[in-house]
Amino acid sequence: MNLTEWAKAQGVHPQTAYRWFREGMLPVPAQRVGARTILVNVGVNAALEAIGGLGLYARVSSRDQKSDLERQVARLSRWAAQAGHRVVRVEAEIASGMNGARPKVKRLLADPDVTTVVVEHKDRLGRMNTELVEAALSAHGRRLVVLDDGEVEDDLVRDMVEVLTSFCARRQTGSRGSVSGTRPSASAPTARSASDFRLR
Repeated sequence: MNLTEWAKAQGVHPQTAYRWFREGMLPVPAQRVGARTILVNVGVNAALEAIGGLGLYARVSSRDQKSDLERQVARLSRWAAQAGHRVVRVEAEIASGMNGARPKVKRLLADPDVTTVVVEHKDRLGRMNTELVEAALSAHGRRLVVLDDGEVEDDLVRDMVEVLTSFCARRQTGSRGSVSGTRPSASAPTARSASDFRLR
C-alpha cells in the first residue's frame, strides 16, 4: 500500500508519516516509486529489531482530562499493535508539562529495555527542551517517535496559566517580605508634632 493509506490505517497523519520516511524513522520498510509515490511493505518486519522495545508515554495537565489520558494510551497501544512492535513499558501521568521532575516519565526514560519512546504529540513529553531529551536518547542508540506534529492547545493554556499563577504568587510573597522586613533608616526624617512648629 502507499504511504498515505498506511498512515491512515495506523492513525497517523500522512505528513507525519512522510517526515518519518524522509528522516529514516518509518517503523516499516518503504521505498519511493516515481516522484510522488512511496510504497510501504507491510508484510515485512525487518524494522522490528531496529525499533526495539517501545515505551509508551501519555500525559495530561489536570484530573478533569483523565478521559483524554486514557484515549492517548489507547491510541499509542493500537498504533504499536498494528505496527507489530513490542511494548515493554506504558506510563501515563497527570502533571504539568513544565514540571521537569515527573516520576513516571523519568522511570520510562531510565528503563534500559525501552529503546524507542512513543508519544502522541511532542509536548506530551514536555513543554521545553524536548530536543535535548531527543538528542540524549539518540546518543544512546534510542529514539523518540511522535505520532502527530503540533501541540495540544487546551493543555498549553493550562500549563501557561499554572506558570503565571506560580510566578505571581512568588512575586506577591517577595513583595510582602520586603514590606514587612523594611525598617526606617536612622537618617530618615520622622514625623513632627504641631508643637515643634510653634514660634520661639
